[in-house]
Amino acid sequence: MKSKQTTLLCFGLVVLMAATTVFAGDSEKDALKAAESWLGLVDVGEYGTSWDQSSELFRAAVSKEKWGQALNSARKPLGELIGRTILSTKYATSLPGAPDGEYVVIQFTTRFTNKKFAIETVTPMKDPDGAWRVSGYYVK
Repeated sequence: MKSKQTTLLCFGLVVLMAATTVFAGDSEKDALKAAESWLGLVDVGEYGTSWDQSSELFRAAVSKEKWGQALNSARKPLGELIGRTILSTKYATSLPGAPDGEYVVIQFTTRFTNKKFAIETVTPMKDPDGAWRVSGYYVK
């Protein structure tokens, strides 16, 4: 009898893990689409529009003016985008310094005209309305 219970418990855990993986996988796809669309705005210098399309959390943390200034000083000197490749994606429900929620941390290897190798980290989050929007961006 104990063997049947153990087998059922193991089967239940496998089903739960598979459902979580499918859920996270769909979330990662949706978050990636949001990140790529948002990066397209940044790539062409539409910094104000990128702020408009960012998450509520992002817009509450930095003003539109400060965001434009930050990208002008950090991103503009890198030059035009040559290419970008996904390095990694990681689904998370908790990140340091951020409220609990749904996040996907996406890293890209990126080449610009003035920087041959950079790592861009883009973190979309699921906003209260259910849409994925970028909540963080970092390039190094």
